[in-house]
Amino acid sequence: MRTPLCDRFGIDLPIFGFTPSEHVAAAISRAGGIGVLGCVRFNDAAELDAVLDWMDENTDGKPYGVDVVMPAKIPAEGTQVDLGKLIPDEHRAFVDRVLAELGVPPLPGEGAERDGVLGWLHSVARSQVDVALKHPIKLIANALGSPPEDVIAQAHAAGVPVAALAGKAEHAARHVANGVDIVVAQGYEAGGHTGEIASMVLVPEIADAVGDRAPVLAAGGIGSGRQAAAALALGASGVWMGSFWLATEEYLQTMTGSGAIQSALVAASSSDTVRSRIYTGKPARLLKTRWTEAWAAPDAPEPLPMPLQNLLVSPAHHRMHAAKDPNLVAMPVGQIVGRMDRVRSVAEVIAELVSGYEEALSRLDKTR
Repeated sequence: MRTPLCDRFGIDLPIFGFTPSEHVAAAISRAGGIGVLGCVRFNDAAELDAVLDWMDENTDGKPYGVDVVMPAKIPAEGTQVDLGKLIPDEHRAFVDRVLAELGVPPLPGEGAERDGVLGWLHSVARSQVDVALKHPIKLIANALGSPPEDVIAQAHAAGVPVAALAGKAEHAARHVANGVDIVVAQGYEAGGHTGEIASMVLVPEIADAVGDRAPVLAAGGIGSGRQAAAALALGASGVWMGSFWLATEEYLQTMTGSGAIQSALVAASSSDTVRSRIYTGKPARLLKTRWTEAWAAPDAPEPLPMPLQNLLVSPAHHRMHAAKDPNLVAMPVGQIVGRMDRVRSVAEVIAELVSGYEEALSRLDKTR
């Protein structure tokens, strides 16, 4: 499995692994792909700096990247307290009622509630870019379209290429016109923020639209070597995988106490996801649970815009995580969850991708 991106990034395999876990990202890079660390969870740039120090020391000199979230529609700025004042009381009351009905206990200890995510704010994401460029990163990706032009210029001045996710061919063309170097064609099946066009249709559309100007990575529905082979056959130069790493041993090294989440993922089928605005305020694919069903009820309020929705539900997410009930987890994941039938090491996932890819090519050879 080799494409020109391997030479461009100094990697053995055109596998780009997006993950919020530094342990997973480092393991992907060590295994021959390129780990891309999601930065949205870092409200504090100093915390991100410390984690990237760890990455520098634990990737064996292999390349890695970072992923920030800078929406094209700029969210309202403010502190946790200021933004919290914009959340309607009826929304808070709904969350409290649902948690009570689901039997989710409060967090132990006085003042145990944790802050919501502010990484969606441009001011926070810009601080993350500033910190990341002080490290030997090889890629900056933006999860919600093109970064601002000055951020693209900042990355290019440091010799770092920029990737952006796209859910339509016209989005991809706009990204490239803005100076983006790599387009991630993220299909409807994908976890997290995703559009409405399936990968089988989207990848060739985007490859046809911009492939002569920028490499395309296929995202959404990729968890096996034959799916990676299909992505390359559709015109992609590599694959972008996110969901599959959630069921790895290394994920637990970062996200301790997430055993219930992994149990829920391993038990789920490909039909056990839902696309909803309840996680961040923008459409995102999540694992279907009693929590998501409560938000789909007729009496549920409309989700708030980003970043208010995540500030609203973050305390509930932490409480459900602490409850360790697989039926109550709040987790973005793609339809590929149906293939995540057990917890593996990152190295095992990579090895299975490579062997499955080779087997797929052998089968295709016989069709000539």
